[in-house]
Amino acid sequence: MESLKQLRDRYYKELTGNILPFWLQYGLDRENGGIRTGVDRDGSLLESDKSVWFQGRALWVFSTAYNQIDKRREYLEAADLIVKFIDAHCFDTDGRMFFRVTADGRPVIKRIRYFFSETFAIIGYAAYAIASGKDEYKAKALELYERAKAVRDTPGILTPKFDSSVRPMRGHADSMIMINVLSELRKAIPEKADYLTKEIDREIGTCMRYFIRPEMKTVLETVGPDGEFLSDHFEGRIVNPGHAIEGSWFIMEEGAERGRKDYVETGLNVLDWMWNAGWDEEYGGGIIQYRDVLGKSLSEYHQDMKFWWPQCEAMIASMMAYKLTGNASYLERFNTVDEYVSKHFIDTEFGEWYGYLHRDGSLATPLKGNLYKGPFHIPRMYMKVIEIIDSI
Repeated sequence: MESLKQLRDRYYKELTGNILPFWLQYGLDRENGGIRTGVDRDGSLLESDKSVWFQGRALWVFSTAYNQIDKRREYLEAADLIVKFIDAHCFDTDGRMFFRVTADGRPVIKRIRYFFSETFAIIGYAAYAIASGKDEYKAKALELYERAKAVRDTPGILTPKFDSSVRPMRGHADSMIMINVLSELRKAIPEKADYLTKEIDREIGTCMRYFIRPEMKTVLETVGPDGEFLSDHFEGRIVNPGHAIEGSWFIMEEGAERGRKDYVETGLNVLDWMWNAGWDEEYGGGIIQYRDVLGKSLSEYHQDMKFWWPQCEAMIASMMAYKLTGNASYLERFNTVDEYVSKHFIDTEFGEWYGYLHRDGSLATPLKGNLYKGPFHIPRMYMKVIEIIDSI
């Protein structure tokens, strides 16, 4: 059995010798700035447009690697290249961010229904402020948070996915991601800790009030405005195990930091429920993409696939749960996912991970990145697991 020290050493080697070097070599656009994520198995370019999501995500990754893993010059240089691209090309004149831009930064798509480009830029700015020592990025991060919060909370700004006069709904993603955004902000701006902690409590409270459902032992992704279970609709019944598990470790981490046993217990419950829902024993393991909470048929074409990122969230949450409880079953869960990832996702020939598997574990596509997969969930997982083991 591999010891925690051996695991930590293996994860450090994988992060610094495989994952980050892949994106430094193939992702960074040294001509135009920013990072490209549309790359094939061998790193060759498939798509020259840039995901604005991933400018903020990659900024967070390289800044955090510099802050927490190694003070390597190439990490900070990558962050410098990305942050300049964000500042120069990723904001519209109204202060909102684009979703997709060309290689040289001209806007292609602006998704006015969402504010997630902003949330990832916030955590990127926050981590970069620490890495670079440039206090102006603390102010930029906080200002962008207030702007994103206003966009979310002001009626009429965001275009609803469904006609809100016919079927008003709430989505779990909004508050869940804000827990992490606020936690990253608090690291960068400790002088605002009281305010940011109150904001975290508000977001966790929203998740617990509307989406985390102990009576159903699940986390719903979409509910009515007062938390109504929309049982007659696909959207109302769907559960996303990886997404809920991600939220579980956000809540556990906050509880552990502040001694909030209620938060820790909530996070552990969510992890347990969604592990039971998501781990696919029938087809050899892996966290499956979607489940229907009532066991009915799902409509999404990719509902039974295994994506890269839910595996990452299950690994972080399981290791965190092991640290907080000392219960060996959580470490066993971690090792089970680690084994599945090693067997199916890691590309030992060209580096990095595949992103998309069929339910039986066979490869759906060999590409390493697109507008949704790039340097975020995977390096974050390695960094968080290293951080948790070091704290143990």
